[in-house]
Amino acid sequence: MALSTEQRDQVERRIRAGIDRLLSGQIPPGGACDIKTLAREAGISRAALYRTWGHLKDEFEQRRAAARAAGQQPDLREARIARLRERNQRLTTKLAQTCTELGELKESHRIALSALAAKGDELQRIRRQLSTLGNSSPTPAPGQRQGNDACCIVPLPPGLRPAAAERRAQCDE
Repeated sequence: MALSTEQRDQVERRIRAGIDRLLSGQIPPGGACDIKTLAREAGISRAALYRTWGHLKDEFEQRRAAARAAGQQPDLREARIARLRERNQRLTTKLAQTCTELGELKESHRIALSALAAKGDELQRIRRQLSTLGNSSPTPAPGQRQGNDACCIVPLPPGLRPAAAERRAQCDE
């Protein structure tokens, strides 16, 4: 069925009005800034929009592309999706950094525990050696004091000193 000139003009005005509404961000519920929604807004089928009104479909796509290139986002849903994608990327990057840091902290923790265990073993070894010496260890000379008021502390014999204390004692001599 052929359309009269008046009907063609009326359909073209509805399509142009639909283009203007969609590009201004007035997206109907359940719609998007696309050809399908444009055809529904104009009250025509998509096939008719492609066949009969192809020049208006092309105009819509060009104007939509120009708006996007200018930084405008007529479809708020698409803008939201773009924001969520960017946020997801930031959070993914942050999660990867956090996992890396956690791995490094676990390794540092493991090394610190290992060092503490080694020091504990060394301390137990020294205590065993001291207990085998019994009370026969040398007493400090009169007037010899260590620390603030540590007159009763007996210095360890050179063979029983921890490695760091042994080096300090050699430097002092």
